[in-house]
Amino acid sequence: MDAIELLTTRQSDSNLSFPGPSAEQLEIIKKAALKVPDHGGLKPWRFIVVEEQARDKLGEIYYQAAVAEGKEERVVDRAKALPQRAPMLIIAISPYQEHPKVPRIEQIESAACSVFAMQQAAFAQRLSGVWRTGYFAQSPKVKSLLGLDERDEIVGYLYLGTPTVACTKPIRHSPDEFFVSL
Repeated sequence: MDAIELLTTRQSDSNLSFPGPSAEQLEIIKKAALKVPDHGGLKPWRFIVVEEQARDKLGEIYYQAAVAEGKEERVVDRAKALPQRAPMLIIAISPYQEHPKVPRIEQIESAACSVFAMQQAAFAQRLSGVWRTGYFAQSPKVKSLLGLDERDEIVGYLYLGTPTVACTKPIRHSPDEFFVSL
């Protein structure tokens, strides 16, 4: 797959199965994560790879957070199963660093670029994935149970695996809707 094809055909797939990325594929995904814009050379990203039994551990973290933070029954009931939706997850974190020229938002944006780069690297290797956020990315209890600082941002959970259905999603947007000339 060439770069133009990759950039113009990438899609998110939430129906993922085994196998997940091999060790070699994961190494490429990791390298892609580190080749993103990084103003000031702060390296404002950290990653936690979650696979095999660690998915159960993450589910327990989700469950404990949902109970402790008084979430509705539906969230509590689903918590343990959520990490089982793919063979591998990568938790992307932006650990905030005070800097006179690199504001917080720029550090988070760099970490977000890393998630996109990892998803692209997976897609280029005929894997697929979906980037999820939501309550468990914002939960102070989840951050605490993962050993993060309260100022750290969980930028997202990148679910990775093999797509279970071969369906190319239609093009939804026309560039003319979003680009104008000055």
